[in-house]
Amino acid sequence: MCPEPTQPVASEIDAADGNERSVDTGESSTRGELRTRVAELEARVAELEAELDDEGPPKLSIIATKGTLDMAYPPLILASTAAAFGYDVTIFHTFWGLDILHEENSKTLGLSSVGNPTMPVPNAIAALPGMDRMTTKMMKKRIEDNDTATIDELIETALEMNVEFQACQMTMDLMGYDEADFYDGVTVGVGAATAVRDMADADVQLLV
Repeated sequence: MCPEPTQPVASEIDAADGNERSVDTGESSTRGELRTRVAELEARVAELEAELDDEGPPKLSIIATKGTLDMAYPPLILASTAAAFGYDVTIFHTFWGLDILHEENSKTLGLSSVGNPTMPVPNAIAALPGMDRMTTKMMKKRIEDNDTATIDELIETALEMNVEFQACQMTMDLMGYDEADFYDGVTVGVGAATAVRDMADADVQLLV
């Protein structure tokens, strides 16, 4: 008499610890559950991508507070680079940083070697009359020799890339500047509250 074929069992005893564990005998059911889970994950990814699209491009907010020749370059270079990567960029210029946007003053930004450890000039010599003009001339010559963009060229490029330049209203009043003093395209009369809101909404905030 032939023995009947063995049927799949629903559970078995684990030889290692004696605990009973379930054995899945429904392979098609497992595949169905897996397909359902994958579909749920794909739907969630689609929802997240839609949310990102609704939020628009990432935002960068820069606060420019310094108006020397060497400190005018960092915010402009960072802004134009970020804009090239698709960022929505805003630069709020306040106090001496406002001179970067001043069409006349931006062409005469100076460079001081006093207290600057990276300048190859001892402080005792850097403090002598006329040294600031000399170090500024040296830096401008280096910029020209290396074919580096000037301040006004960087501003023009950034404006073409839709970077928003904001001029602090309080600083304009303090310095006696007028709207006509700034480059075309600069947003004037911006208050600190607007700058704070921009920073709060931004993905990246920088103080220069």
